[in-house]
Amino acid sequence: MPPRIYLDHAATTPILPAAREAVAEGMARWANPSSPHAEGRAARAALEQARERIKAALGWEHHLIFTSGASEAAALAMARARLPMRALAAIEHDSMRRAAPGAIVLPVAADGVVTCDAIPDHALVAIQSVNSETGVIQPLDGLAGHVRARGGRLLADCAQSAAKLALPDADMIIVSAHKLGGPPGIGALLVRDLALLDASGGQEQGYRGGTENLPGALGFAAALDPRGARDHLQTLRHRLDAAVRDANGQIVADASPRLAEIASYRLPGVSAVAQLIALDAAGIAVSAGSACSSGSMKPSPVLTAMGWGEREAGEVIRVSLAATTTEAEVDAFLAVWRGLADRRRAA
Repeated sequence: MPPRIYLDHAATTPILPAAREAVAEGMARWANPSSPHAEGRAARAALEQARERIKAALGWEHHLIFTSGASEAAALAMARARLPMRALAAIEHDSMRRAAPGAIVLPVAADGVVTCDAIPDHALVAIQSVNSETGVIQPLDGLAGHVRARGGRLLADCAQSAAKLALPDADMIIVSAHKLGGPPGIGALLVRDLALLDASGGQEQGYRGGTENLPGALGFAAALDPRGARDHLQTLRHRLDAAVRDANGQIVADASPRLAEIASYRLPGVSAVAQLIALDAAGIAVSAGSACSSGSMKPSPVLTAMGWGEREAGEVIRVSLAATTTEAEVDAFLAVWRGLADRRRAA
């Protein structure tokens, strides 16, 4: 049997060898970083070194609160920000929508870009830097000015873009290790000014309770050490896009700036479920959108917010790449996908 091909890196990507080794090291030297004895002090020093390595790798000079991942970081920010209102883009990740029930929803244009005219006053405004389903890159540096001009603060979800694009000019930023080759179960909320948040007591400078995940933090830091080149990913994505157009498929947000790693494609007349089954049987893993919602029978809220109809949205799959993705893997996907398109035309 040939090896399977994994093209679902936006859901989670394999742990890098250096990150695995760092996690193992953290487990071998384990002690509670909050304990006052020598072992605890050593664990604390290792934790703080990991914190500083992550900040330096991301180019962040302010505060970093470790969390269990992006979902907890979103919940922490939305629950504790000292602002009277909450707002989020209509295309945000499910975890952000769950963290802010009743929030004002900001519409997006058909190209997937947030409409800045709808930003409310005095709100914490949450916007994904890169959409996890479409790969659309939001102009966050410009949107930050609109948010602050209205007395608000910007919360940028950079789970998909951290270590791939420069961090935006945001007041708080969400990052997640398992999206960039680190271990699952560790993430962070980057905070420009801790006065923006109400403290809750416990660890992490009083902003997050619970024993710190030292092995996870070490793995997170190691995953951000010098990384493989990603220049070839734009070439691979262009190869995918061109083949989809040639097969009369449709590229979601084709004209928008998109991260090279993420693309969504529609095959008219073939449901996403049928595509996923055929690709999986051929040994290729893709998804039908965010991993947190792809099992739902409901149409993608991201696509419907962009004006897609239920039937059209139900024919879209997501292909997501990593630095390790090869041309041969992309061509194998296209061979199966073109076969589905050919059979549809012949039907």
